[in-house]
Amino acid sequence: MRPLLPSLRRSATPEAAYANRMIIALTVTLASMLELLDTSIINVAIPHMMGTLGATLDEVAWVSTGYVVANVIVLPISGWLANYFGRRNYFAGSILLFIAASFFCGNATSLEALVFWRIVQGIGGGGLISTAQATLYEVFPPKEVGTSMAIFGLGIMVGPTLGPTVGGYITDTFSWPWIFYINLPLGLIALLFALMFVPDSKYGSKAEKVDYVGLLLLAAGIGCLQTMLERGEKLDWFDSREIIAYAVVSVTSLVLFVWQELRHEHPVVELHILKDTQLSVSLVFTFLLGASLYSTVFIFPVYLQTVLGYNAWETGLVILPGALASGLTMAVMGKHVSKTTIDLRIYVVIGAAIFGYAMWQHGQFTVWSGNDDFLWPMILRGVGLGMIFIPLNNLALGNLPPHQMANGSGLYNLTRQLGGSVGIAASATTLVKLQEINRGELLHHVDRFSALAHERLIHIKALLAQHGAAAVVIEKKALLLLNQQVAKQAMMLSFERLFLYFGVAMLAAVPLLLLMQRTHFSRKAGDDLAH
Repeated sequence: MRPLLPSLRRSATPEAAYANRMIIALTVTLASMLELLDTSIINVAIPHMMGTLGATLDEVAWVSTGYVVANVIVLPISGWLANYFGRRNYFAGSILLFIAASFFCGNATSLEALVFWRIVQGIGGGGLISTAQATLYEVFPPKEVGTSMAIFGLGIMVGPTLGPTVGGYITDTFSWPWIFYINLPLGLIALLFALMFVPDSKYGSKAEKVDYVGLLLLAAGIGCLQTMLERGEKLDWFDSREIIAYAVVSVTSLVLFVWQELRHEHPVVELHILKDTQLSVSLVFTFLLGASLYSTVFIFPVYLQTVLGYNAWETGLVILPGALASGLTMAVMGKHVSKTTIDLRIYVVIGAAIFGYAMWQHGQFTVWSGNDDFLWPMILRGVGLGMIFIPLNNLALGNLPPHQMANGSGLYNLTRQLGGSVGIAASATTLVKLQEINRGELLHHVDRFSALAHERLIHIKALLAQHGAAAVVIEKKALLLLNQQVAKQAMMLSFERLFLYFGVAMLAAVPLLLLMQRTHFSRKAGDDLAH
């Protein structure tokens, strides 16, 4: 072991980073993809966990909630932690913590143990994404930053998209603990390469004092906000005292946190960087980007599985072309953006327009739609998001000096994550409300005086009789089936409306670009990072 450790340290230096930049990009992307994969991979395994651990649905939901809450608490302070411990040590330590927690999650024999280790896993995972992004901006020369963001963006897009599919396959083929064990070999590869190649930042400086009050206020504020978003729909939002309590603690803590950070000599989150209009406006846009990305990832599989009866594997195959299109688009954008002098905002506008059109196509889906109907709308969705991702990254972080890149990246990724949480919560609530409204409207046309309803009921009865149903139950079964058809149509109308909302939300953000400057990363902050 003696010869190995020195060689690892010699490889992980700023001087060697340029030569190893592609390995570094793949390493940090792999670690980030594992972290994002685990936000959604457990969803399809929840019924199995309930049976094994003897837990209710509400109880086992904390397995997901605990992970995400821990994740968002760590995200905004990851830049400070990287400076405090050293970026290489912090990144490798986060991977190690993530791996260890994954092992103990798979071995958990009680709900309490599983939730605890998921929280630990979330703490480890929270430090990976923003640290990875800051690392890439530093080790790549300006002309190749777009390429590095394309590699990184592919992991960001593919991770949450393929989570349910991978989780479903592993759970059906093996058992639910293996959705955690799969992290071990991949995580160990990422850990080894992180120790070998990821360098410490040339611009990091360790804080002389630790702002413990700020840390506590941030944890309380962000933690309660995320928990409120995760549990709001189940508890009927502000009709629940629990949700009200979360809201009060979150708002109070975050207000005090801002006051604390602005006055503290060594803040855990440098809020003064928000004076940069470019970053501030980009945060609003990326909030909506996160909402659109995660909401469509959440809602579309629900549509496929509840309305069309697809299983997890079939759902994944439908989603895959969109993920591949997104990755290919980012690869092209990564090469192009670094070389072009075209205003980056133009690409964002085009991407938003393509995404909006794709959502309009989603709004045309029906209860009879099939794989051929989904292919091009999913591809266009991927292309649109891929065109937005890299230019928006460069617009957001392009004006920041190198020593603020980690802080800016942390806030940027936190905002996207919170946008996703708000989007999912709003989507789930809106879906329920729309179903109630649409079902009520449809029932106005389904009564004993409706000729169309009467004709449909006769048709259903005839089909039941042909299949040998007993005469005494045909009437009851026919009414039940008619009610199910009404419910299905009401749900379909709700999905159509939601898809259109996603497109409108993204297009509504486009005017924000007028508040940004014409920016190209390699012409600004990137020049300070040139080798």
